[in-house]
Amino acid sequence: MPKKRSGGGLTTTQQAAKFLGVAALSGVVLAGIALPAAGALGLAAKGTVDGFDEIPANLKTPPLSQRTTILDNQGGQIATVYSRDRTVVPLKSISPYMQKAIIAIEDARFYQHGAVDLKGILRAMNRNVQSGGTAQGASTLTQQYVKNVFVEEAGDDPAKVAEATQQTLGRKVQELKYAIQVEEELGKKKILENYLNITFFGQQAYGVEAASQRYFSKSAKDLKLEEAALLAGIVQSPSRYDPVNDTEEATKRRNTVLQRMADVGDVSQDEADKAKDTPIKLKVKRPQNGCITAVSGSGFFCDYVRQIVTGDPAFGKTAKDRAKLWAVGGLTIKTTLDPRSQAASNEAATSRVNKDDKIADAVVQVKPGTGQIMAMAQSRPYGLDQSKHQTVLNLAVDHKMGGSYAGFQVGSTFKPITAAAALEKGISPAQSFTSDHQISLPGESFRTCENAPADTRPWEVSNELETEKGTFDMTSALGKSINTYFAKLEQKAGLCETLSMADKVGYIRGNNKPLQPVASTTLGGQESTPLAMASVYATFANRGKYCSPVAILSVTKPDGKQMDVPKSTCTQAMSEHTADTINQMLKGVVEDGTGTQAGLSDRDNAGKTGTTDERKNAWFVGYTPNLSTAVWVGSDGARQIPMSNITIGGQYYDDVCGGCLPGPIWKTAMTGSLNASETPAFTPVSVPRAKPKEDKDKGGDRNRDKNKPGEGDDKPGDDSPFPGISIPPDLIGGNDGNGRGQGGTHGP
Repeated sequence: MPKKRSGGGLTTTQQAAKFLGVAALSGVVLAGIALPAAGALGLAAKGTVDGFDEIPANLKTPPLSQRTTILDNQGGQIATVYSRDRTVVPLKSISPYMQKAIIAIEDARFYQHGAVDLKGILRAMNRNVQSGGTAQGASTLTQQYVKNVFVEEAGDDPAKVAEATQQTLGRKVQELKYAIQVEEELGKKKILENYLNITFFGQQAYGVEAASQRYFSKSAKDLKLEEAALLAGIVQSPSRYDPVNDTEEATKRRNTVLQRMADVGDVSQDEADKAKDTPIKLKVKRPQNGCITAVSGSGFFCDYVRQIVTGDPAFGKTAKDRAKLWAVGGLTIKTTLDPRSQAASNEAATSRVNKDDKIADAVVQVKPGTGQIMAMAQSRPYGLDQSKHQTVLNLAVDHKMGGSYAGFQVGSTFKPITAAAALEKGISPAQSFTSDHQISLPGESFRTCENAPADTRPWEVSNELETEKGTFDMTSALGKSINTYFAKLEQKAGLCETLSMADKVGYIRGNNKPLQPVASTTLGGQESTPLAMASVYATFANRGKYCSPVAILSVTKPDGKQMDVPKSTCTQAMSEHTADTINQMLKGVVEDGTGTQAGLSDRDNAGKTGTTDERKNAWFVGYTPNLSTAVWVGSDGARQIPMSNITIGGQYYDDVCGGCLPGPIWKTAMTGSLNASETPAFTPVSVPRAKPKEDKDKGGDRNRDKNKPGEGDDKPGDDSPFPGISIPPDLIGGNDGNGRGQGGTHGP
């Protein structure tokens, strides 16, 4: 008989003998009722056994890792996520065959002994001596449960897992004390229930319910005799007895369990033999884990929810607490995502931009008055497989929440914020400015909120075409996206007032840094995100009240208790009259301005186009009174690609414009999301106009986006009545930090 294992340690026989000797000397009551103090008897063996009384009295049972289910606002499942695939069920929901099978093969005397089975130990010792090795162990089912608790608590930490599973005398004594406690506190039925819920059954399945679903696509309560025996047999060695990979070995093990059930009288021999003759019939259900499995392209929204749970103090004081909550799972998270809106937005995002294009897009929808995110989609699928053009970069949100490092320049879509700041200061929409196509404004005339000059050098501002000169009021300047007008309007309204308004309506930079006090802010040179822009325009739709975006409606813990979740905070950013005026002016953009290709004919709607320098970003942000949608198109890589002479989604574009690509995407998303029977209207308001002095801009550029798809809306020499606006490349510098940034807008 070998004295030691190949690794130099004691054999199972020697360990058991040593354990019995130590236990006897210590006065162990092997029935598992009590164990007197043993410190004076020298129980502790240095390096192997801790003093029995020094072991903590209570076993800290960690909550079992379970699936977290993420639902849409109608209760439909978006995705399930888990670190361990487990669904905890009560004993009454587990087949009696399963209960009998696991006891028969793992601990047939479970109901007769205490925490330790003396007869089992002696029997194991005898058989191991006869076999000359380690043919049989002696751990009771209770002791196995305690060991599984240690493993569960170790999580995915390899060092802790190794410690929890080490086969040392000290570990055995520790397990014994905890097993005694568990027997006294829980009782046999609860121990069996806990054991069946914690045990690993292979194929990523923890607990019998997950295992039953994994191998047979059925609930554990419906397991047949031969199925229960198969699962019970897997526990000893999940890899060796895996029925998916080795049917023959799994069958042998299953039949061993069946025979054991017959031997102990759980089933008749005839029942066991009949079950043995039944071939293994699997109905394997592949685990669906993680946001990659989310429906309707909502993987990015799913990940956004994860970012909230692991980042918001509402879900734990520390990052470690929140990470543990997410890992343990078992949560039911009902979100704001609307299935109809998500399906429509996903269709829109993938309809005109292909996943393998150099260019990408993002679509976000927000419900005005609530801050609720209704949809979040983009052209690239969610995932880690770059060969399939997957990405986990969420193009809709800021860097802190999983988005790009900086966000994207928003171009002319910022201009309504400047208009709102001007209106709030008492400047009339009839305010007109006359200018050439290029102007120079003193940098000192733009003051920061500390009343310091934004710059000491002049700011050179240009419109795209030399023909874009003359007199414009606020309405015509918004419709034609006149850069020189909005530079002068910001000068008159105040840079500080413009920055303050941006803050009030939820305009945040993609890098989560404060807005810089630079004059070019009015031209959209400071990067933001589609989610932020959808929220900004939802403020106009909501008559000036901004509501911070939210994604979660409720979170229910495994015990059925509700958790507090982050709520939207709503504040009046501007007067209702100001918002109503902006709405009326932006209606003109979609009715006969640069956004006509996006306009909806069956309801009130408004919006604004935006195209940045070299057409590296194109936007359309628009809304109805009950839904705000932002669409961005551009580069999602490290290098920004100019969108001129380019094919996107199989369509060739001379120049991509806000109205000719993002606009139609917006229209598809809105049309599919909105209910035809619900057509609320904007509050009507009279918008003063400047008295015409001279029809210098007749035939300007009001139909710039009425050209055919693929033809730019702001090309020099364009015959459309709304010629575009651009800034010469040498003037660009929207966020260079010195106040001389020129923004990044081509106008619409």
